[in-house]
Amino acid sequence: MKSKTDQITITYLLIAVVLATFLYKITSLYLKPENYLLFNFLKDIIFITLSGLAFRYILSKNENKNKIIFERLENTNSKIKESNDKYDIVAKATSDTIWDWKIQEDKLYWSKGIKAVFGYEEEKVGQSSNWWFDNIHPEDSIKMSIKLYSFIEQKTEKWQDEYRFKCADNTYKYVLDRGFLLKDKNGKAVRMIGALQDITKQKEEELRLKLLETVILQTKEAIVITEANSNNNLLPKIIYTNPAFTNMTGYKSEEIINNSLSLLRGQNTEITVIKRISEIIKNKEEGLLEIKCYKKDKTEFWLRFTMIPIYNSENELSNWVSIQRDVTEEKNQEKEKEQLIKELTRNNKDLKQFSYITSHNLRAPISNLTGILNLIEDITIEDPELNEIINGFSKSTHLLNETIEDLTKIMIIKDNTSFQKENISLKEIFENVFSQLNNQIETQKPILKLDIENVSLLNTNKAYMESILLNLLTNSLKYKSNDRILKITIIAQQIGNTVELSFEDNGIGIDLNKNKDKIFGLYQRFHDYPDSKGLGLYLVKSQVEAMNGSIGIKSQVNKGTTITLTFKNK
Repeated sequence: MKSKTDQITITYLLIAVVLATFLYKITSLYLKPENYLLFNFLKDIIFITLSGLAFRYILSKNENKNKIIFERLENTNSKIKESNDKYDIVAKATSDTIWDWKIQEDKLYWSKGIKAVFGYEEEKVGQSSNWWFDNIHPEDSIKMSIKLYSFIEQKTEKWQDEYRFKCADNTYKYVLDRGFLLKDKNGKAVRMIGALQDITKQKEEELRLKLLETVILQTKEAIVITEANSNNNLLPKIIYTNPAFTNMTGYKSEEIINNSLSLLRGQNTEITVIKRISEIIKNKEEGLLEIKCYKKDKTEFWLRFTMIPIYNSENELSNWVSIQRDVTEEKNQEKEKEQLIKELTRNNKDLKQFSYITSHNLRAPISNLTGILNLIEDITIEDPELNEIINGFSKSTHLLNETIEDLTKIMIIKDNTSFQKENISLKEIFENVFSQLNNQIETQKPILKLDIENVSLLNTNKAYMESILLNLLTNSLKYKSNDRILKITIIAQQIGNTVELSFEDNGIGIDLNKNKDKIFGLYQRFHDYPDSKGLGLYLVKSQVEAMNGSIGIKSQVNKGTTITLTFKNK
């Protein structure tokens, strides 16, 4: 502005000097001395007028130039404003974070997206490239910076890279960074403008798809993807199979693509299953089917497969996915299992029949022997040897009779899958049991503690419960310790919908480390007692389980045994 003023002033002074000189020459040549004052006045008037006109002309020219310059400046400002408005609109409309890097000055400017996308407040954002590079993930930083500076040196215009950029909360987002390089007239890189696009979701989706692809490729299940609809009543065309399908059928991917699973049909393939597949496709429903198929080498196998409809974003059926497995071995095992069950059922039936026949046929001879032995008891036998033989024979007959009765009880328990339940009084049952064991209790005089007041009634089978309690109490009395007074504690308590009965004694106990797996076995004896048959605990467990109960045992040698019974009480 100052230089423009100086130009106008100098121009005006030059014109004024020229006019003054011109008027002076005219005055000196043509005017007489007596007219000098008048002429001087006229000369000044003319000079002022001409110099004013000249000054006006200069100002007019300058005003026109200024107007043109102002219009150009206004137009430029308008374009800059429009450009800035567009920049702001683009910055708001896009989810990208725009950056502007003046390379020579190392000045870096970020759009408002740096806060919206990455959470940085304006005062936390650095103004140089160092801040940019410092926030790139350490695993990506070196690779990215090398690529970027290599790009700048090559002076190509467009650049892009993917890396992880740190957010304000110290998490990282995957970004796609694209930049455009600006150069001066000498081709030197002076400025770079770019945009960071958050591609975290895309990356996560890529990783998820890669994981799914790995699973599909590595799984042992055959996976088949077909088109949505079938044509001409044929099964839909296959568009993908995984390697497991090739391993299962022998058909390579290129052999099966654009064909259908009809290739697996053979002479023993059931038509009803094929019709069912068609119904599933028609109804667009899921299905689980089994069908006999044939491999490429015509080997027959059983195929179990699911059919799952896949819908697109517009809820239109786009594909079918089938997950398939060769279950031939499983089918063969099922057949073998069925055959084995049939044989076991038949053998069990024969064994039961044999047991019934045996027990029935033995009862009559044993009854005769018992009757004869009863008659002999009335006869006085003086021969001590013969008397000992008869006593031994009597004990053996009595033991055989008890064994047959016990086996009969077991068969009845195992044979009866249902029995009558009723609400019974625990107190009444214990009174009956104590009455039956009265002689033994009077002889051994144990300390009995009975705590059953919390459970007055129990919904179960009375005969079974009485037998169970009788066996358990008999065992406690039979296997007492000779070193101390026998103590028997019986506790009943209600726990939710169940009743728990606990029998604890301080008898000789059982070595569970040796006998844990056979504690409830048939004919298992754990002590050298002459009248021990090894049936008591087996019979108790059978009766408890027949009533849908459970039994548990804790025991230590020479310390005692605790048996816990649990029943549902409803």
